[in-house]
Amino acid sequence: MMAFMSDPRSRAAAFCDRFGIRVPILLAPMAGACPPSSSIAAMRAGGFGACAALLMQPKEIEDWAAEVRANVDGSFQINLWIPDPPPVPEDAGDIALPNFDEQCQALLRIAPAAVSSIMGLYPPPFVGELKSRRIPWFATATTVADAKKAEAAGADVIIAQGMEAGGHRGAFDAIKAEQQLVGLFALVPAIVDAVRIPVVAAGGIADGRGVAAALMLGASAAIMGTAFLRCPETKVHPAWADALANTTPERAILSRAFTGKPGRSIATDYARAALGADAPAPAPYPVQRGLTTPMRLEAQKTGDVQRMQAWAGQSAALARAESASIITKRVWSEAQALLPKTVVDRH
Repeated sequence: MMAFMSDPRSRAAAFCDRFGIRVPILLAPMAGACPPSSSIAAMRAGGFGACAALLMQPKEIEDWAAEVRANVDGSFQINLWIPDPPPVPEDAGDIALPNFDEQCQALLRIAPAAVSSIMGLYPPPFVGELKSRRIPWFATATTVADAKKAEAAGADVIIAQGMEAGGHRGAFDAIKAEQQLVGLFALVPAIVDAVRIPVVAAGGIADGRGVAAALMLGASAAIMGTAFLRCPETKVHPAWADALANTTPERAILSRAFTGKPGRSIATDYARAALGADAPAPAPYPVQRGLTTPMRLEAQKTGDVQRMQAWAGQSAALARAESASIITKRVWSEAQALLPKTVVDRH
């Protein structure tokens, strides 16, 4: 029997049991927008916490995990980008990134409920270390081909990330990322049919309707990111949080304007100008990130959302200014009300 024909409630329950959560809702790892407080709140409601460790030194990652564990007993993932460093000119600005290998060693010491990846696959030696410690690996994929590669490399779960997602997309091949823009409704069932491991849906999910739809399409759980950005525990700038309320799907645009990698943000003045016909081509990552750092820091000081790195998924307007605990509970309650009691096997 195909995975999508099975009972979505049973599939979600099995995922929850396996990973020590009560609710099949995962907080998205969002660099710069996932302090311990947001995971603590989501985990208290039975959800899965998340740390986006891309820009964090090993000690910072360990401190994050220690703070979460001191306040709540639950599960969380720690996410890293697979590095792909481009040539770096000397005058590119502040582009230094933490040592990837040292970050990986910190993850092994922390031993979270899951380690996740984006932009590629962890190297085989590290995957072997995860396996020996029984630490699950959640691999983000934006295409069926990448999902198959991740499963073959030893991933335990595939995070199917649709093009609707806010922030950076997890495409393995940055050159093809903007050509292969696959929506979540097409991506989830295709990946579910292509792999034998659980699939978690991510991208544009912000309420119970989205979670229920993801489960009906064969996912075992759902990830929400932008939906939590207005929560007080997430601590993003008020100007960014307020702007989300008026961000319709078409106003969450994809560009390389902030970091050099494709990312979906609010259509601010800067983002729109950067996509203009006369705009210079963005530098590669992380050079572009370094070049835009002064502007982004100044925007944070002045509250100018038009120059902020204001990431937003296409369901941004559904985000609410409520505690992450309340959102987690409410969204799962909404989803349960929409899910059928059973799904009949037609074979």
